[in-house]
Amino acid sequence: MYVFDYGAPVGFNLAVANPERITAIVSQNGNAYEEGLGAGPWAPLRAYWRQPSTAIRETIKERMSLDGVRESYFQGVSEPATIEPEAYWLDAALLARPGMIDLQTDLKLDYNANIERYPLYQHYLRTHQPSLLAIWGKNDTFFIPPGAEAFKRDVPQADVRFLDTGHFALETNVDDVASAILEMPVHA
Repeated sequence: MYVFDYGAPVGFNLAVANPERITAIVSQNGNAYEEGLGAGPWAPLRAYWRQPSTAIRETIKERMSLDGVRESYFQGVSEPATIEPEAYWLDAALLARPGMIDLQTDLKLDYNANIERYPLYQHYLRTHQPSLLAIWGKNDTFFIPPGAEAFKRDVPQADVRFLDTGHFALETNVDDVASAILEMPVHA
């Protein structure tokens, strides 16, 4: 199973529900630990969880403009020109569809429900010891390196690797990620 970004809890929920079906997990900036949440990007969400407000909601929505999406792709990348513009243009175009920014904002604002489930994911990892590769962009400010390192607490044999890139590691380091996946041991 390959997990990434705020879709990672979907994968971890599947693993918790069906542990016998998971032979290995690749976590590419897919977090399951509180220490993996970067302070800066998560500040508006944490503020909203404490005291919901329209102003904070609007701040979060602003990140979903073309400029905000592009910045999330470029953040932490030493050579932004290596990122194909289709990636962030397509994301921005999908977000521009009617009602989509509100839906995505609702998903982000509900992420706290995933954090509340982190202990379940950690219990699954400790109990089932899946083959695990945590391969992260070390310059990601959303899901920061301590989140990747924390996997070793529950799966001591986990392979934790960092790439010199940001959140969207596949945009800049697809060959590195693919090679690491091919090297993984898989439990039958």
